[in-house]
Amino acid sequence: MKVLVTGVTGQLGYDVAKELERRHIEYKGVGSKDMDLTVPSEVEKVVAAYHPDAVIHCAAYTAVDKAEDEYGRAMDVNAKGTLALAKAAKEIDAKFLYISTDYVFDGTGTVPFTVDAAKEPLNMYGLTKLFGEQAVQMEMIKYFIVRISWVFGKNGNNFIKTMLRLGQSHDELTVVADQWGSPTYTADLAPLLCDMVETEKYGVYHATNEGITNWAEFAAAIMKEANLPCRIRPIPSSDYPTKAVRPLNSRMDKSSLDKAGFTRLPEWKDALRRYLKEIGAPGG
Repeated sequence: MKVLVTGVTGQLGYDVAKELERRHIEYKGVGSKDMDLTVPSEVEKVVAAYHPDAVIHCAAYTAVDKAEDEYGRAMDVNAKGTLALAKAAKEIDAKFLYISTDYVFDGTGTVPFTVDAAKEPLNMYGLTKLFGEQAVQMEMIKYFIVRISWVFGKNGNNFIKTMLRLGQSHDELTVVADQWGSPTYTADLAPLLCDMVETEKYGVYHATNEGITNWAEFAAAIMKEANLPCRIRPIPSSDYPTKAVRPLNSRMDKSSLDKAGFTRLPEWKDALRRYLKEIGAPGG
């Protein structure tokens, strides 16, 4: 089996590549310097030359607030780029795994969103990722769409690294407490994605670490595990306005994993402890 991994320099692509290596599965990892998603001819050329059996598409424009102003750029990468990649994969009859996001939903209520719940993104980033989903479903039959949220991994910036940095220089931090969801550790997610592409259990999935929390609770857990004395003061989202509207409810129903026989990811607090050790954080 040969796998093409996009976004290999990012948090998730990095861990997917590591997992494929661990399994002795041949792969080619590409970043934006190796393949420009906004140039369809370049995408087609790279895919045709390598001729993979599966594509794991981790690359994306993920600057949520900047996407409000750079909507065209986000669309070019997340929607048009995904369409070009899906077309190229279809040409060679490769499986296609697309990473999506909780941001395709409207973020209301308290009930976990099912895989087929109504899609009403609150911001431009979510809209471009939804268009990416639709491009995959329009072009492909052999596809997996995997929605994730609150991502953290070794190779890149994320909420945990930000909290660790600020926690070492502040006595107190204010963090929003009314946005609920589940963190996703890329080292836990990567094996699941590799499991998926070795099957023909196509469809839409939600895959995050188990358990529900909010950003303030998450931040407090980070400080506790890292033995940092910084206090976390919970605030409502209204006290911390951002250019892009964030969903208050990012809970996602993961029963589609169970039905397909895939194993759910470990609990998020366990993932946090392992991650802090992996990056050599204080207390880790």
